[in-house]
Amino acid sequence: MIGSATAKPYAHWPKELRVENGYPHSEDPCRRVGETPATVDFLDDSATLVGCPSRQSAAHIRGKVVGNVRGIILISAPNGDTLHPADADAKVPATKYNATAAVPCQNVGGSSPTCDAGVIRSSDQIAVEIKLPDGMTRVLLFDPKGKFITHASAQADGSAALQSSARRESDWTIVTVGREQYRIPDAFVLGD
Repeated sequence: MIGSATAKPYAHWPKELRVENGYPHSEDPCRRVGETPATVDFLDDSATLVGCPSRQSAAHIRGKVVGNVRGIILISAPNGDTLHPADADAKVPATKYNATAAVPCQNVGGSSPTCDAGVIRSSDQIAVEIKLPDGMTRVLLFDPKGKFITHASAQADGSAALQSSARRESDWTIVTVGREQYRIPDAFVLGD
């Protein structure tokens, strides 16, 4: 995952730039840059003008460096083509998941100490889907930085009544949903 794990938002944007939301994700250090006298020569209908506060953050943006305004690197990024191929999160073949694994689980029924799981990563959230022995699925939701938020729930299956919590233990998040417990490794959630 890029962006939020590598840099904090840059606070000192030059007044010559009209800075808009993050690029390609809202939490990323690079920002879309609007039209001002300093940028008018760099705008292109087929590209997004992006400003990055460092070479490190600029390295994740596919496009052509077109200028520099008081230390901000300006990149013309072709529309629809924002990340270097190496930065794209791959999928496990024939699944919707970015990764699959067996994760330690307790109090879920069945005799196995592990449950099959798959992770779906997006810029907004990370969902860990765990297949339970009864065929149901438990979905644990994390923010883009890997912090547990909650479990997905529904009135129909009774999961809305379950309380969830999490605690950290080394490189693991220990999630409790009702009586169930899941040990989720950071590398599985974040893909690092």
